[in-house]
Amino acid sequence: METYRIKVGGLERELPIIPISDDLSIASFVILGDTELVAKTAPLVAEKLPAVDVLVTAEAKGIPFVYELSKQLGLPRYIVARKSVKPYMNNPLVNKVVSITTQKEQTLCLDGADAEFIRGKRIALVDDVISTGESLRALGELVEKAGGEIVAKAAILAEGDAVDREDILFLEKLPLFFK
Repeated sequence: METYRIKVGGLERELPIIPISDDLSIASFVILGDTELVAKTAPLVAEKLPAVDVLVTAEAKGIPFVYELSKQLGLPRYIVARKSVKPYMNNPLVNKVVSITTQKEQTLCLDGADAEFIRGKRIALVDDVISTGESLRALGELVEKAGGEIVAKAAILAEGDAVDREDILFLEKLPLFFK
């Protein structure tokens, strides 16, 4: 299997290159289970963020990162947009998204209580990797519907065209692989 070596937060990782279409492959960056990487990168992203009240991420790969990032920032709570409406949710806000990694329509949902919590607060949208920005856009629309003020968009890595965006904060670049 072909791989791509990346260095981030002083750590090196060998990422498998996986095809996502006939002419495009990505280096698969999965932080789930990588405690060391999460612990090393969260303080580095925390240094780059402006003052925020709440961090918001989408289920699931961003969860361990946003947890550690919230600890670094001394925030008592973070919000996770779920991928489906759950029975416990009251008056959920719902948005649809198609990301580069899923390649199919997904749902993002904020519980009504979470939406109420972020109303009027300074929000940082957080993910592990930002590529096309579609997941972040859909997440941002949910936050705006809830009345939150987005003051930052951050990730560990930016991929493809996202590396040239001036509206996101990230630590390292991740290339796309075209045939």
